[in-house]
Amino acid sequence: MERTRVFVVEDQPSLLKSLVRSLGAFPELEIAGTSQDGEEAVREVLRVQPQLVLLDLELPGKNGIAVTREVKQRAPELEVLILTSFDDEQKVYEAIQAGASGYLVKRVGPEKIRSAIREVMEGGTVIEAVIAKRFWNYFQSVKASPAEPAAPAWGLSETELDVLRYVAKGLSNAEVGQVMTLERRTVRTHLSHIYRKMGVNSHVDAVVLALRSGLVDL
Repeated sequence: MERTRVFVVEDQPSLLKSLVRSLGAFPELEIAGTSQDGEEAVREVLRVQPQLVLLDLELPGKNGIAVTREVKQRAPELEVLILTSFDDEQKVYEAIQAGASGYLVKRVGPEKIRSAIREVMEGGTVIEAVIAKRFWNYFQSVKASPAEPAAPAWGLSETELDVLRYVAKGLSNAEVGQVMTLERRTVRTHLSHIYRKMGVNSHVDAVVLALRSGLVDL
């Protein structure tokens, strides 16, 4: 069985120790490293190159949003799952804009974190409905703003354009996969290619850029 290499970033020593112990007990997970500081986390994550970072938002040094933005810029294939002690909608929203694949609150148990990691690694997104609604409202406001001059299609393939159009309409990766008869992981791969070609870090930035250029519509 292929194991998922997880890097855990948490500034509370007791919680960090608990996370490492509980997640490391699952046979499909391997703890690739840990950090309690945002700046150190960026250095170590890029050095160790895990598949997924379980990341606290409130950190000394760089906060979780800044860490997400920096590691996603330098390692776009890396998955980031936010772990937060509070339901701060705005900060979670900003983290997902920066490229995170979802978030969990710290009160959830190890099994919930385990299933969330599996969901993300299979190409899914772990996100609460209230945050999804905020994205939809944001897209609507972008659509209503004055259009920018038409931009080239960034070399996107027809399949990539279709994926981007469905994402813009609010479909999850799993739903895009169902509509297009693709696996969620394949949808995530297409999104990675889209991000690279468009020079962005998240589906939010890709959709906004495509909406403003008239490439997609809601």
